[in-house]
Amino acid sequence: MVVDTNVPIVANGRADAANGRRTPSPGCRLAAIDFLEETLRSRKVLLDLGGDIQDEYRRYLHPRGQPGVGDRFYLAILNSSPRRVERVELPRNASGAYRDFPSSPGLDSFDPSDRKFVALARRARAPVVNAIDSDWLHHRTALQALGVSVTFVCGRDSTEWFEE
Repeated sequence: MVVDTNVPIVANGRADAANGRRTPSPGCRLAAIDFLEETLRSRKVLLDLGGDIQDEYRRYLHPRGQPGVGDRFYLAILNSSPRRVERVELPRNASGAYRDFPSSPGLDSFDPSDRKFVALARRARAPVVNAIDSDWLHHRTALQALGVSVTFVCGRDSTEWFEE
């Protein structure tokens, strides 16, 4: 599966700059923690061979694996083994865009920083996992029409994603 960076960020319990510095709700945080712990036990994480996703993880997570579960997830990715992480070639076109990101009017406004996750999910035919990024929610129908499924670990009701 393809894990958007917001999942380990939420597991760490950090406020989200993209969402007005709001703090994830306890239920959302626990769902992200449970998902990452189960992923480290029994699922394979997909990363692009070029390192774009790992670079994004590096910007938001601590490579020593502390203090949060999201950081521990990142450390496990860094110390990856073939049974835990699979790296997939993610080609780009001449302009630098990911070839596997679909050209679709329904995705014209999709966050450019998240396009690598969509491209990887399409290339590997794997789901994307999201916690609190509303872009995945708003574009869910367009993504599904193009064969990209999204798992919402915090549910699809964005009013439950953050503390009051």
